[in-house]
Amino acid sequence: MDTLLLDSPPTMSSTSPRKVLIGLIGAGIQQSLSPALHEEEARHHGMRLHYQLIDLDRSASSPAQLPTLLSAARIMGYAGCNVTYPCKQAVIAHLDDLSEEARAMGAVNTVVVQDGRLVGHNTDGSGWAWGFQRALPEADLAHVVLLGAGGAGAAIAHAVLRLGAQRLAIVDAQPERAAQLAADVNALYGARARASDIATAMAQATGLIHATPTGMDKLPGVPLDVGLLRPAMWVSEVVYFPLETALVQAARALGCRVSDGGGMAVGQAVGAFELFTGVAPDPARMDAHFRQLVTRR
Repeated sequence: MDTLLLDSPPTMSSTSPRKVLIGLIGAGIQQSLSPALHEEEARHHGMRLHYQLIDLDRSASSPAQLPTLLSAARIMGYAGCNVTYPCKQAVIAHLDDLSEEARAMGAVNTVVVQDGRLVGHNTDGSGWAWGFQRALPEADLAHVVLLGAGGAGAAIAHAVLRLGAQRLAIVDAQPERAAQLAADVNALYGARARASDIATAMAQATGLIHATPTGMDKLPGVPLDVGLLRPAMWVSEVVYFPLETALVQAARALGCRVSDGGGMAVGQAVGAFELFTGVAPDPARMDAHFRQLVTRR
C-alpha cells in the first residue's frame, strides 16, 4: 500500500499557477521589451509565463532554421512564438494554417500551437489600430499618407483601410514596392490606394503614418521634410525607441495631433497575449507598464 502511494503521481493543487512557455524568433532582438511585458501581465492573471528570446544573431542562424525551431517549440510544449524580422514572411511556408488577417497581409508575427498544429496570426495591424484609435479617436481619414511599404507598413495599410480611410497614398524608397502594396490592398478593399511621391501625397493629406525605421536610436533622423507637415494634420509614428522621435517632436511643435509608436507596440502584444493564453489582458495596464520600461532605458 505504501509502495503504491509512493509510485502514484503527485496531485496538482487547485492553487498551482498555470505555466505558459512562449518566445520570440528574430534577429537582433536582445533589447526587446516583450519578455517583461508578457511575463508581468501573466503574473496579474495568476500565471507563470516564461518568454524566451530566440535570437538568430546569437547563434549565427538564419530563417533557414525555422523548421527546426518551430518543431522544437512544438515538442517542448510552447503555447506559441512571436516572429519578427527577418522571419515574418519566411515562416508562412512552415505553418499548418493562417488566420484570415495573416493570409491577407502575407506576413505572420504570432504563431500559436493549437492541438499540435502551427497557426499563424498577424497582430501588427490590429495593434496599430488599437493604439491609433486610443490616441486619435476622431482622426480625419479622408486622405491618409503611409510612408513605408515594408512589413509594418503593409500591416498598417490593411488596418487603416479597414478603419475607413477614403484615400491612401503609399510612399516608399522602392516605388515598385509601394505600387505592389497598393495593388494588393485594392484587390481586397476597392480602389482606394495608390503609390505616390511624398510631396504630391502630402499636399492633400489629412494625416501621416510613418512606418520606416528612421528615427530609431540606431537610425536617427526625420523621414521627410518637416516643411510638408501642417498643423491641421495628425501624425502616427511606429518607432518607439525613443517614444519622442524627431518626427514626433517636430509634429508636436507644429501643433499636430500625434500618436506615438508605443501604441502599436502595446497593441500587438495585447493581441498576441490573448492568442497565446486564451486570457484577455488589461490593455491599459500593459500600456502603463510598457511606458515605464521605455523610460528606464
